[in-house]
Amino acid sequence: MILPGMSKATFTGNFTQQEPIPDAAIDAAVAVMRSGRLHRYNTAPGEDGEVSHLEEEFAAFTDAKYCLAVASGGYAMGAALRAVDVGPGDKVLTNGFTLAPVPGAIAAVNAEPVFVEVTESLTIDLDDLAAKAATSGAKVLLLSHMRGHLCDMDRLMEICDAARIIVIEDCAHTMGGAWRGVPSGRHGLIGCYSTQTYKHLNSGEGGLLVTDDDIVMAKAIMLSGSYMLFGRHRAAPPVDTFEKVKYVTPNVSGRMDNLRAAILRPQLADLPAQVARWNALYRTMEEGMRNTPGLQVIERPEEESIVGSSIQILLPQANPDQVATVVKSCGARGVELKWFGAPEPVAFTSRYDSWRYAPAQQLPKTDAILAGLLDMRLPLTFSVEDAALIAEIIRDEVLSLHSQTAAE
Repeated sequence: MILPGMSKATFTGNFTQQEPIPDAAIDAAVAVMRSGRLHRYNTAPGEDGEVSHLEEEFAAFTDAKYCLAVASGGYAMGAALRAVDVGPGDKVLTNGFTLAPVPGAIAAVNAEPVFVEVTESLTIDLDDLAAKAATSGAKVLLLSHMRGHLCDMDRLMEICDAARIIVIEDCAHTMGGAWRGVPSGRHGLIGCYSTQTYKHLNSGEGGLLVTDDDIVMAKAIMLSGSYMLFGRHRAAPPVDTFEKVKYVTPNVSGRMDNLRAAILRPQLADLPAQVARWNALYRTMEEGMRNTPGLQVIERPEEESIVGSSIQILLPQANPDQVATVVKSCGARGVELKWFGAPEPVAFTSRYDSWRYAPAQQLPKTDAILAGLLDMRLPLTFSVEDAALIAEIIRDEVLSLHSQTAAE
């Protein structure tokens, strides 16, 4: 804590600076470029290609039967929705607190998002989910594990199984995480992942889709633009499965290329070690801010194996001007906080009432939580000492605001 009369410490790091791509990934990418065979199906005789190997390795990593590598996490969600026959006018349940690509994937197939409330743990409200599962007419839940927070997946699946609702998991923020030891993405029918720069593997853009279902994966492969080259996939169902779908599944091209797959494979091998590094930063931040008057840390359940690549806090008693003051004062000291309760969207912080392609809906619990919700990335270019300093700065500025408020 900074005492009166002391100069205030500042943080000089960069919140958007990622680590360099590993040398092994650079070497693999250069080899692909030298070959000229970037397209996943443009392989030499007897060669499977980098994409096929990545799919096999990611299927093994998640303990899934099948995996498909695609152009983005958003594409993976869209393909998943199409693969379970979501279409125009269908209602799809999803979190009220998520990022725009999630309702965007629903809107892209001309379906209608039905938003579910969020809890103070930043997970989907299971009581509200149960109520809307019974009344909405939705047959699919596109579940967002927003900012890496996993709900009680056992109870969620009980609710959805009882209502015969298909679960598709958006795991853009939970790759490498788990609930009771089951990898994120493996409770529902389909798991979707992102390899965009700010996620846990970095190929600039990219996505992965996993499932154990033969027909779902056959449809997804056809959707991705396999033409009639599905026999070249390795982490895929038997070739005769495609006879049931190949003439009735549209080509919505979104393949991953060999260059991006080459960049990703060494990173996937390193992911467990990277998760440990993220979690060291996260726990340092968490402990540094805990027990600060006016600030609420998001406590994580024991059943959840986290990937702490970002951290969130609540200022539950603060009004909008006070939250804005904390964001500004921390920013002046080099700490970039994002506020999901701001009146207008800034960068990725849009809210459900910003997505006007969806019918207007009221989520009072979610509104109250987002009003005081602050968010911050934890790139691996930060050290544990950096995390401790950032936590000190946030704690100091919240305490300053709290003291001023108490004195008024």
